[in-house]
Amino acid sequence: MITNKMVIRFKDKSLLKGSSFDFSPDKTFFHLSLLSGEKVRVDIEKLKAAFFVKTFNGDKSYTYKYKDIIPWGGNKLKVEFADGEVIVGYAKFYPFGRPAFLLTPADLKGNNQKVLVVISATRNIVFL
Repeated sequence: MITNKMVIRFKDKSLLKGSSFDFSPDKTFFHLSLLSGEKVRVDIEKLKAAFFVKTFNGDKSYTYKYKDIIPWGGNKLKVEFADGEVIVGYAKFYPFGRPAFLLTPADLKGNNQKVLVVISATRNIVFL
């Protein structure tokens, strides 16, 4: 069973950290085992994004550069969230008509390995 370390950011700016064993971008929810051990249901439409991370702590001083080329990554996109955060990365599939898609950030040295982008939490998405 594969578990994913995740940092979950909600549209209301709240945050959860934990692991999921049943995440799928095609589902409307998944379960998160919080660091405290509690298990919660996470509804994707309530999210801004779900960040699949290398570590839960990350490096707050790290500045993402988004300069890496990921030839296997699909289409290059620039995502601007409604709160002003910007992420540049690659998406193999842009799911027209679906609520979210997976993005591989174009900075392989950063803490984020993948990001589930919830389309309703974005201001603009541009193909580069």
